[in-house]
This record gives sequence, C-alpha cells and structure tokens, in this order.
Amino acid sequence: MKFKNAIILGDDFTFRKGGFTVENGIFASFEETESGIDLEGRYVIPGLIDIHFHGNSGEDFSVTDFDGLTKIAASLARRGITSFAPASMTMPEAVLEKAYRNAAEFHAKQPAGISRLAGINMEGPYFSKEKKGAQAEEYLMLPDVHMVERLDKASGGLLKIVCIAPELPGALDFIEKISSRFTVSLAHTNADYEIAKMAINAGARQLTHLFNAMPPLLHRQPGVIGAGAEAHQVMAELICDGAHVHESAVRAAFAMFSADRIILISDALSCLGMPEGIYESGGQKILMKNGAAVLSDGVTFAGSTTDLYKCMQKAISFGIRAEDAIKAASANPAKAIREEDRVGSIAVGKQADFVVCDKNFNLQECYIDGLPV
Repeated sequence: MKFKNAIILGDDFTFRKGGFTVENGIFASFEETESGIDLEGRYVIPGLIDIHFHGNSGEDFSVTDFDGLTKIAASLARRGITSFAPASMTMPEAVLEKAYRNAAEFHAKQPAGISRLAGINMEGPYFSKEKKGAQAEEYLMLPDVHMVERLDKASGGLLKIVCIAPELPGALDFIEKISSRFTVSLAHTNADYEIAKMAINAGARQLTHLFNAMPPLLHRQPGVIGAGAEAHQVMAELICDGAHVHESAVRAAFAMFSADRIILISDALSCLGMPEGIYESGGQKILMKNGAAVLSDGVTFAGSTTDLYKCMQKAISFGIRAEDAIKAASANPAKAIREEDRVGSIAVGKQADFVVCDKNFNLQECYIDGLPV
C-alpha cells in the first residue's frame, strides 16, 4: 500500500514532506509517488505507546478477562495508541497471576485491527506505606525475586517493567538481581537522594510517574527526582493530564531530563471513556466526578481519566515542542519496554503503526500494520 503527499515525522523526529510504502504491515520505503492514498499534506506520526495505564471502557487490567482486554485494546486503537503495556496494581499474587495469564493469551492470539499488547508494567506490591497513594496497603510486601520470576513465567515473558520503593529491606539486592532482565522503576517511594542513587547504581533505570508518590525536589533534599535527573541512563514517566502535574512542572521535567528521557503516560483507569460514577481499580472503589478519579476519601488521586493522545496534546499546549512531546509518547516508551527495534518510530523495517493528524495534532486516522483502524 502506498501513501503520498504527507508530512512525516521520521525516526530522527524531524518532519519532512514525502510519501511511503507499506508491505506486509511493515514500512518498506520512503519516497513520493504519483499513485497511492493522498494524505493531503497532513502529519504522519508514530503510533503512541502507553506503558502505564490500568484500563478503560469500564475494564480494569488487573481483574478483567480476554474479552475485557480486547475492549481495552480496541479503545486504545481508536485513540491513536497502537501498542500498550498495562500496569497491574498492588494485589495478591494469585490475582496478578491470573491477569498475567490473560495477557499472555491475548498476546498469543492478538486480535487484528486493535492495539498490540507489548508488555506488562508491574506497579506494586513492593511499595512504601507512606507513599502508597491508591495502592492497597493490605497487599504491600517486601521485594521477592522468586515472585517476579513466577509472574514473568505466567505472562509468557511479557513482564517488562518492575516497580519498587528502593528504601525497602532487600530492595538493592533485588534490583541487582533483576535489572538485566527487566526495567526497574523507582515508585511509590519515600527514599532520599542517597538511597535513590544507590538504587540507580544497582540498576534502576526509570522513575514512575515523576513528582507523584515521591518526595518533592528540594534544594537541600533533592530526593529521588534529583538522583534521577542527574543520572543520564534514567528515564522518567510523566502524567500530563493537566491535573497530576502543573504545566510549569511539565516544562521543568523536560528541561531536567531532556526530551530523550521523558516518557509520557496516561495512568488512565477503567473509568476512562465512561460516565461519572463508581468504578474499580486494583480492588479498590474509585469515584469519577468532574473529570477526576479519586479514592473514597474524595482527595487521593487514583489515576487519570485522560488517554495518552490527549496527554501528548496537553504537553504541546504547555509549550513542549511537538516533536519532543510525540517522541516522549512513542520512541521513549518503546525503549522502556525494549521494543524499540519494532515500534515507536517511523522507519524502514518497523511495524507500520502510525497516526494521521491535522496541523493542530488532532487525531484523524490511526493505522496498525498499515491498515486503518
């Protein structure tokens, strides 16, 4: 299939005019041709990749089934998200094992025309009680390498990110043992700068939802944020829904970490795309009202009600260069789940997952494997 008259965001994340050809679901070449689908000078950007969200359409990854995952993936595709790594919550191992087996089945069958499940983000249960946020305290536990190995086996090798509070007993040894196989992300932590730095030296390579569920960056107590910012091998997730992080802090995050190290995430919950009401997330009841999702206390954020594409648009509206915001929602998350050779950018040999949008980056069409959603 040939496409012409487009403005393509290449794998160097600069725009250029031209056309391209897709063969067998793969980008085959880039040249302008007289024939083909006329994209009328619109932008073509990589399909987005959400590596940290919990569900949508009333479905929660941690407790849903195959049909629920299909529903989630179909909704993502309509929103310009072509690959995803759903995040599990702090729940009993038996519950997580069932969710991971469901993911493995979905990945093996991968229904056509909907978003591709490319990994799993294990958010919990190795967290600090002080910074547990919307994680269920009764299921928090100390890090357990054998549990991670069991869950990875249940997932068929889909487990890509393991989150941990590095101040927990045994955490540094845990990080050393698993960091060659998984991306270790510091999360829901009360760690100070020194502990965070030791965790990074042990192999941690990511911060989970920067600024949220961690100590603030202070000039005498830089904490996890300071340690991560100065370690150039560390990437940082960022919820850019306009509620979790102020727009000034979004700009500061891109300045501190650079566009190469920020990963835009949605942290969206099962209530995304649903009417206001009561929903479930990680075994806890959440209330969605006035566009926010909170726990029963009415104060604690449970997650987001905004999808990744809208988060990317928010970042652009906050003054982040469009090319940088798109990279943070495509190429960077692909690296975090070690899928950058297949997805995350537009280049010969990669999956033809892309979005067609107007000059204001409003989504108009989404393609997966070169076929329209």
